[in-house]
Amino acid sequence: MRHSFTPLGQRDSLDWPFFDADHGEFMRTVDAFADSGVLDGVDHHDVDASCRRLVAELGRAGLLRACVEGEYGGFAPSIESRRLTLAREGLAYRDGLADFALAMQGLGSGPIALAGTPELKREVLPRVVRGELIPAFALSESGAGSDAGAMTCAAVRDGDSYVVNGEKTWISNGGIAGLYVLFARTGEAPGTRGISAFVVYPDDPGFSIAERIDVMAPHPLATLRFTDMRIPASRLLGAPGEGFRLAMRTLDIFRVSVAGAALGFARRAMDEALAHAQSRQMFGAPLADKQLTQARLGEMATLIDSAALLTYRAAWRRDVQGLPTTREAAMAKMSATEHAQAVVDGAVQLFGARGVKVGGIMESLYREIRALRIYEGATEVQKLIIARETLRPGAGLGVRHA
Repeated sequence: MRHSFTPLGQRDSLDWPFFDADHGEFMRTVDAFADSGVLDGVDHHDVDASCRRLVAELGRAGLLRACVEGEYGGFAPSIESRRLTLAREGLAYRDGLADFALAMQGLGSGPIALAGTPELKREVLPRVVRGELIPAFALSESGAGSDAGAMTCAAVRDGDSYVVNGEKTWISNGGIAGLYVLFARTGEAPGTRGISAFVVYPDDPGFSIAERIDVMAPHPLATLRFTDMRIPASRLLGAPGEGFRLAMRTLDIFRVSVAGAALGFARRAMDEALAHAQSRQMFGAPLADKQLTQARLGEMATLIDSAALLTYRAAWRRDVQGLPTTREAAMAKMSATEHAQAVVDGAVQLFGARGVKVGGIMESLYREIRALRIYEGATEVQKLIIARETLRPGAGLGVRHA
């Protein structure tokens, strides 16, 4: 069933006090983009070509302005979490690859926006906004995913250069990116305090794609290999040893938007389930008339709203209050992805055999949401972050004791 682009639930939530009038105008731009037909027939079997086309189309539509600060073509003076979150929610509702294409333009260029020199920002960020340059965020390794402190990819200073050796894997946009933000061990201190960030390009001698990786929710993904790759020291982002902090600052901005994507998938599953339950006849009555169906739909609606409240709160807290959002972003990411998984699973159950048919919308949503519970910090990692931040002196949860 083809729906109008923005689901009813999202239209209602735009009236919540987390948003301003210009966010509604922005969503009308997203609606117009989706309804233009550009997302119809996206080829998920050729993700490289599809992502390149989607990035270019998103740039032409002006939606990539949500990914950078205003000085370089963005909507606001700084990257705004609310706008990113709404954009991802709207795009994920229609097509997961479109959501991915927009998200990676932001995540891949985020460290440059935060720590790049004015010259580098002027060179890179306007091209990101126009959809002319695809960036990538290269942090994970085979033995250092959630535990970045175990990173072994090393960059050794040699005069006015760094020599890089090692691998990165599970890198989104790997193989199609024109620029990579690489995090490598430089050894200023043990663990995460000895990691630095660099800008590298795929034509740097010693850079290669070791493997392309296929996953259940298809998008460009690769293992990168660096063999005596020499890059100028001027490619360092920020100060030596501050790469991990830069990575976490970037993820704090974009982690909330992951929750937005999860909401988009959940809302689409909910709308599909409602339409199916009202049209499907069973034992002489619509499926929606059955009490068990109503109970499931009630649970699904509540899960979506509770996730939306946590998600929008985290984005609003960062944008409007200017407060740290590490804990709130982790809460949003954990709750939205886990709740969306439950919503999608409930919708599949209501669809019965049609829900598991390959190529159907429910089968697609099931694959998309399962991956979202892992990347940018698995649910288990979010729990640890929430606990760590809650245990900090003075953090608390607003509870007063006698």
